[in-house]
Amino acid sequence: MRLLHGSTLTVAFALLTPALVHAQAPAKAPAETSRSIAGGGISAPGWTGTIDANAAKAGQTIKDAKLTKKGNVLSVITGPAVTYWNPANKASGDYTVSATFNEPKYMNLNSHPHPYGIVIAGNDMGTAQESYLYCAAYGNGNFIVRGFGPEPFQMNGRRGGESDAVHKAAGPGQPVTQEIAMSVKGGQVECSINGTVVATYTKDEVVTAGKLKSTDGVYGIRFAHNTEGTVTNLKVTKP
Repeated sequence: MRLLHGSTLTVAFALLTPALVHAQAPAKAPAETSRSIAGGGISAPGWTGTIDANAAKAGQTIKDAKLTKKGNVLSVITGPAVTYWNPANKASGDYTVSATFNEPKYMNLNSHPHPYGIVIAGNDMGTAQESYLYCAAYGNGNFIVRGFGPEPFQMNGRRGGESDAVHKAAGPGQPVTQEIAMSVKGGQVECSINGTVVATYTKDEVVTAGKLKSTDGVYGIRFAHNTEGTVTNLKVTKP
């Protein structure tokens, strides 16, 4: 009788355990969806762009994000994550591409920090074989160096890195500005944020199968999904 009672308890516990584990497992946060920006599209003369493949598969287009230009100021509101460039903007050899990024209201379109930054070495842009490298800053002190070749690749890990050089917003809804530059110097590629080099790679690390075709190419800007900001003084300089 005791044997039967013990077996019954064992079976009951075995049946109950998965339910307990399931009940105790933390619920996953719902995935953040990309907005569709009213009046979206590209009105900056000479500029074009492309959204990330996962957004395109979900049915979004470049018209779900917005790029405008007034004077020297490019204004961006996303939508899906997007890369913008002007085909006339090319850099080769040794060069530095830089710009000032301003997020006027930190995290105003999202629940967590999203990055924006400089794109260089763009080749076959807008095609299934496009390749480029970008360095982008978050308003919380973090940064990432990533690219497409044509599949996405990460140069400083899945979570990126942190640097005291990256400016932090005082809080949600507050402004934050980043000076971002990418440089090709001899056999190295660097990302600088607010005047400090935060990442350096050899050309061999970035120009290889599955990454860049060359460090020569088109330059531009990149914004993550659901982000709003402005870009000023986008330029290329030679040593």
